[in-house]
Amino acid sequence: MRVIVLVLDGCGIGALPDAADYGDAGSNTLVHTARAADGLRVPVLERLGLGVLDDLNGVRRVSEHEAAVGVMLERSAGKDSTTGHWELCGLIVSKPFPTYPRGFPTDIIRVFEAAIGRSVLGNVAASGTQIITDLGVEHLRTGQPIVYTSADSVFQIAVHEAVIPVEQLYTWCRLARGILTGEHAVSRVIARPFVGEPGAFVRTDRRRDFSLPPIGRTVLDALHERGIPVVAIGKIEDLFTGRGITRAVHTHDDMDGIAQTVAAARDLEHGFIFTNLVELDQVYGHRNNVGGYARHLEEIDMHLPDVMEVCRPGDLLMITADHGNDPTTGSTDHARERVPVLAWRPQLARGVRLGQRASFADVGATVADALGCPWDGAGESFKPALEGVRAS
Repeated sequence: MRVIVLVLDGCGIGALPDAADYGDAGSNTLVHTARAADGLRVPVLERLGLGVLDDLNGVRRVSEHEAAVGVMLERSAGKDSTTGHWELCGLIVSKPFPTYPRGFPTDIIRVFEAAIGRSVLGNVAASGTQIITDLGVEHLRTGQPIVYTSADSVFQIAVHEAVIPVEQLYTWCRLARGILTGEHAVSRVIARPFVGEPGAFVRTDRRRDFSLPPIGRTVLDALHERGIPVVAIGKIEDLFTGRGITRAVHTHDDMDGIAQTVAAARDLEHGFIFTNLVELDQVYGHRNNVGGYARHLEEIDMHLPDVMEVCRPGDLLMITADHGNDPTTGSTDHARERVPVLAWRPQLARGVRLGQRASFADVGATVADALGCPWDGAGESFKPALEGVRAS
């Protein structure tokens, strides 16, 4: 059998109890987006059961929903992609990664500048699209990279591809990753290449994430040890630094991510396909683009049948998220939210409820359980709830 997990990056469904500690009180990405966009048109997610999880404008509450549905709380400290994906694979992060709301310390920047042989621009917390608008012209004139961060634990480097070759940017990111250790061990160093003319700069799909290696054992490690293949699609390889991954596919956009998932499912006889669909977060959530977020979720919904159609009896498809990113708030950062989990297989009793799960790690525990892989780490498998056979 195969297990497929689709992570809809930034697709939260309600503030966690401690959201106020992160500045996210009242956030609810899906509910607020559905309301502000005058309804979501997601018939596939609707019939799977998304509407029973909260009051989503335009999405009916289907009592005989086809997937087992629930919500999951995050146990880890943080609200970033690395933390969320690690917890989905059974690794709880108890201490948050460092953040730099006033920019990075001067000594860190000086070491980085010495390593790359030039000074940098920025070193502030900023929106990625805004900072290339503000500093892009100076970057074109000087060749100095733009360094910035956000509310998340990230060191981001933006360069114009006509000024700095992308491979050079990746080399600089690796140098930064080597510098940012110890107390300054940020979750990710992110390459942010862009193109275009002043006033019309556009970030490209050559983004790369240079994460910390997982700080403990994950379900991916357990699968690897048992010889069970793991196919990573999208930025999954980056978030786990390749650990526990058999084959990795980097994607151009979310539609490519879905197509690559389908292709992997056609080739794989047994194993785990782990896909991140990043654009809800990267393209729309971080830019507070409510309409774009809603329309893109609808586009994903249109292509979910492509994945479902390649599932065989016994396969398991799970759709979930890693954090929130409410585009209706004043913030352009991630939000600390619960996430939905929809678990579907070709033969499943209708109307199964998974309730509120104590950790994202329940997904990883279920992956291991479904693939017959021993796992004694965090998480509680909900595979037993999926054992029913759909009535004819």
